[in-house]
Amino acid sequence: MKLPLYQIDAFTTERFKGNPAAVVPLTEWLSDEQLQHIAAENNLSETAFFVPLTATASKETGNTDADFDFHLRWFTPTHEVDLCGHATLAAAFTLFEHLGFTGEQVRFKSLGGPLTVTRDEQQLRLDFPSRPPQPIPVPGAILQALGVDSVQFSGRSRDWLLVLDSEQTVANLTPNWYALAQAAQHPVIVTAKGERCDFVSRFFAPSLGINEDPVTGSAHCTLTPYWAGALNRTQLSARQISARGGELTCVLEGERVYLCGQGVTYLTGEIFI
Repeated sequence: MKLPLYQIDAFTTERFKGNPAAVVPLTEWLSDEQLQHIAAENNLSETAFFVPLTATASKETGNTDADFDFHLRWFTPTHEVDLCGHATLAAAFTLFEHLGFTGEQVRFKSLGGPLTVTRDEQQLRLDFPSRPPQPIPVPGAILQALGVDSVQFSGRSRDWLLVLDSEQTVANLTPNWYALAQAAQHPVIVTAKGERCDFVSRFFAPSLGINEDPVTGSAHCTLTPYWAGALNRTQLSARQISARGGELTCVLEGERVYLCGQGVTYLTGEIFI
């Protein structure tokens, strides 16, 4: 079987920056085992797969599939995940730029709930759930793996959120990946107030086969409500200061977070399974 493959650098306008995601459009689902094999072979932080939806009822949500355009799933090299921002942007970019999708908004059904991506001038605007962190003490083993002594705030949503004292402290972190994988079964977001933006962050998920993710949209579902409260502002500028780096505009509206960014195509091709 031959399938199309696209690789998109997300949350950037520069090739080789931002966060690369693979996108594999499907006409029907392959087995979960095949999906995971493809994601492992791609060896990127995420591979997105989507199939067109027909008007069938959804018992879980009460929605019908007619409310959506596509069913979207995301896989790391080792696991399926429930929400991924950069690969959602990459999937929408692929539909708009390569597959002739003519609407201004694409609607995805996903494990993370209903998601929409809208063309907004030169940017893509992602409508995602807000996932504010609940305060909880961070285990000492996580701090030790990160090489830090203390944090200004620690909490959890899906992921750990740790607030450090400065952008430079975040930038200088050199985690022990093996120790962090053992200490944290969930991803760890580290963040601080930014010097040239509202806040900066890094994202570590060695337990999911991703030591450091370059630019993580889903992390900003937690970062945005935290910093909106800390800075008393609902529109925020953000930078993820990984080696590749990326920039986002984040807006908090009630229980939703809007993330704006751009993408650029790195490759188009075919895979054989």
